[in-house]
Amino acid sequence: MNLFSPTTLGDLNLTNRLVMAPLTRTRSGKDGIPGPMVAEHYAQRASLGLIVSEGTYPSHAGRGFPGQPGLVEPEQLEGWKHVTDAVHAAGGQIVAQVMHAGRVSHEATNGGLTPVAPSAIAIEGETRTYEGKQPFQVPHALTDGELAGVIDEFVTASRNAVAAGFDGVELHSANGYLLHEFLSPASNQREGRYGGSPENRARFVIEVATAVAEAIGAGRVGLRISPAHNIQGALETDSADVLATYGALVDGLAPLGLAYLSILHAEPTGAFVQELRTRFGGPVLLNSGFAQITTRDEALSLVSDGHAEGVVVGRPAIANPDLVYRWQENLPLNTPDAASFYGDGPEGYTDYPTFEPS
Repeated sequence: MNLFSPTTLGDLNLTNRLVMAPLTRTRSGKDGIPGPMVAEHYAQRASLGLIVSEGTYPSHAGRGFPGQPGLVEPEQLEGWKHVTDAVHAAGGQIVAQVMHAGRVSHEATNGGLTPVAPSAIAIEGETRTYEGKQPFQVPHALTDGELAGVIDEFVTASRNAVAAGFDGVELHSANGYLLHEFLSPASNQREGRYGGSPENRARFVIEVATAVAEAIGAGRVGLRISPAHNIQGALETDSADVLATYGALVDGLAPLGLAYLSILHAEPTGAFVQELRTRFGGPVLLNSGFAQITTRDEALSLVSDGHAEGVVVGRPAIANPDLVYRWQENLPLNTPDAASFYGDGPEGYTDYPTFEPS
């Protein structure tokens, strides 16, 4: 198999194995409604085998950023329907990343709601809100009885995504957001069924994935993790605990028959990641992380050497809407402009050129 060959991830049939990473771009306004510019952005990148949308909030309490789109209100779903129609018309496939920000939120961003988390522990530092930068708040520690309601939010958002034309969903259990907060012993210091041991810390993520798979079909559901990424206070520094926690997680996910597991890790070919892949037993997508941009050679070798069924790329997909063609032909790439990653206009969003021979 090679990077440009077709593959199947559950119910998703990909024309190639290049996957666009979920990328926060803050272009959906205060009401969280994706507009024509968002549709244009994603449709431009439809030649990628699969597009994973930016993180979309499943409830107002789960909103993490100004300009983030939601999967809650009818107007948001209508906006997404135009996006998915545009991607499909261009021959692509797109899944919605369902992301509850957990404690990575603020009442000045989410409409005055107290952020929620496994434990009442604030992240150190500040977050951007509609009222400027503010210190992270101490979140409300969800009770066991409240967790069923959060699961329902994920289920409803996933059903909404399918109704809006998405081909499936990716559950965001990485980068320090709510599901990841349950996995990390630094952010999850609760006792009882959902805290303490690695198995207990993995329990809530498994329950969310199980409920969503039952609601929309396991073949339409992926899950993203970032073990030991140590970001936004979700610290995982004990390698034995990391293996025990994520081993328990993938063992709980394996019987579900999910479409894929997406792993963000600095050593995608290392023993730890490959053990998770073996224990998961289904298709695995690999992403080498934020520290470096994934290169063409790395992406080619991850697939050809049998380490993954697909490769997730971020910044190359931002700057090169025709990335598949460029990498197939080994052509020069546009350089991503980090200053325009976040904003509210087309600059650095829909204006990257496709390749033109000189």
